[in-house]
Amino acid sequence: MDFRFSLICPLPKLDFDIITLGHGSGGILTHRLLDKLIFEALRNPILEQEHDGAYFNLPGELAFSTDSFVVHPVFFPGGNIGELAVNGTVNDLAMCGATPRYLSLGLILEEGLPIAEFWEILQAIKHACADANVQIVTGDTKVVDSGKGDKIFINTTGIGTVHPKARIGSEHICAGDQVLVSGPIAAHGMAILSVREGLAFESPILSDTQSVNHLVIRLLDAYGEKIKFLRDPTRGGVATVLNEISQKCQKGIRVQERDLPVEEAVGGACELLGLDPLYVANEGIFIAVVSPEIAESALNFIRNDPKGHGAACIGEIVDTHPGQVVIKSQIGGSRVVHMLPGEQLPRIC
Repeated sequence: MDFRFSLICPLPKLDFDIITLGHGSGGILTHRLLDKLIFEALRNPILEQEHDGAYFNLPGELAFSTDSFVVHPVFFPGGNIGELAVNGTVNDLAMCGATPRYLSLGLILEEGLPIAEFWEILQAIKHACADANVQIVTGDTKVVDSGKGDKIFINTTGIGTVHPKARIGSEHICAGDQVLVSGPIAAHGMAILSVREGLAFESPILSDTQSVNHLVIRLLDAYGEKIKFLRDPTRGGVATVLNEISQKCQKGIRVQERDLPVEEAVGGACELLGLDPLYVANEGIFIAVVSPEIAESALNFIRNDPKGHGAACIGEIVDTHPGQVVIKSQIGGSRVVHMLPGEQLPRIC
């Protein structure tokens, strides 16, 4: 199956076709790499200043986040490391109740990386930025010896302005609050695993990588402080986030297994491999804890957004079993859902 990114802009004509150590020297090759590829793909007025930093004005309260991406393989069904790096930091800012504005882009390239693949990743970065309405305004590029990297590692750092109605924090959570998830779970981790292990399933499993900042801001516009907590369940999956919430607010969380949104192909793959979807990583959904009086309305609001397809209410905050997450199975039994004790799927982001 061909899941590679479809190029919109053709690769510029160059006199080199792979990354060499010289591209990290700071000399002529470095400038060619920057001018012909990075600046060409990501051009905007701030980046064109080609300064060591960036100048901009942002009014009000700010949110700031950074993340590094070392996913293997760098191309996977539904995306690649480039858009993953943008979406990851954009979503982290959105979980703060912020509108992402600007990103920095740190690239660590391995000697021997094909230029065509690098250009494909840059194109994915460009289109993810356009979708999220953010700009790359500064960055850094380094090259390491062959065998000392894995094609490419990316760091993105982002800054954004906090929504005036945002009151996001575990201290606001009360018993009776409802736990929503914005879409089907476990797709990203299973997409990565299917490629890494050479597994073929009857229905293709695609990563859910996407930015959710526009949806979150509209949610805050509509419901404000009734949205009490936001978090994207990446490494460690939904189970880890629920445990973090429960432990921070010292309340219990009761989850209904029948309400967990898991696509049929993903659920089948998890069952085949003996994996619990609750612990599998996601890259394009979020968990929201909301006041009970707006739960149904907020859920329908999310479902009506193109990036909220498959949203569900999966549980409730309770006063019993503080600090623990308890799931009621479809056959009526209950069990404690612990935080992920080890590494279930290495290098999924």
